[in-house]
Amino acid sequence: MSWWRSRTQKQTAAGAGMTDNPDFPLIRLEGVTKIFKGDADDETRALCDLTVDIGRGEYVTVSGPSGCGKSTFLSILALLDTPSAGQYWLNGRATGELSPAERARTRNVDVGLIFQSFNLIGDMSIYENVEYPLTVRGASASDRRQRVDAALERVGLTARAKQRPGALSGGHQQLVAIARAFAGRPPILLADEPTGNLDSKSGAAVMKMLDELHADGATVCLATHNPDYIARAEPHIYLFDGRMVDTPVG
Repeated sequence: MSWWRSRTQKQTAAGAGMTDNPDFPLIRLEGVTKIFKGDADDETRALCDLTVDIGRGEYVTVSGPSGCGKSTFLSILALLDTPSAGQYWLNGRATGELSPAERARTRNVDVGLIFQSFNLIGDMSIYENVEYPLTVRGASASDRRQRVDAALERVGLTARAKQRPGALSGGHQQLVAIARAFAGRPPILLADEPTGNLDSKSGAAVMKMLDELHADGATVCLATHNPDYIARAEPHIYLFDGRMVDTPVG
């Protein structure tokens, strides 16, 4: 049995904090555009008129050349950013209607994030960084301990649990971020190049964890350049200059 499978029945792959709407896909973007404004009239269109459906339990890859909009796409899915135009529905609810508190709760309960910035808290130990989201959710001390210990063991960082992030290499910090995401047993996992700072052995172990989480019913959305990782998922989203294209470019 996978180490995250002890979720309560209420915490299904549809999400503990979301209201399940079977008439909608889990994720729907319709005509989503994201514009970043610079000085004067300068602006950058990171995404342009994206319409995407991602079903419950799917394993989706997002690929394209650097600067194509992959990270912006994931940030919008994670409710870390908002579209400049268009609509984003998460489990049948328009995310534009969510209050800041509801957006934060959805990120904390329903979405696991593995982003390139790591977002570790420098004055907390590795153990505390992995535990902190569980504390915010109100998990019991015994449940937190079981989840954190299991997650750190899976990524090979048990011996470093008392260290601070600043004492770790970039690759080890990436593993802490991965352990933190997996400890939460998220129904949705968004990963932006999760193996980019890892050696081949650690990268293979992380991809195995993604596969196991997906097999347990989670929805996985993976941004990657790696053709082997793209080949193991279905469907594929190809981006080029912020637009969806039918075949890979670059």
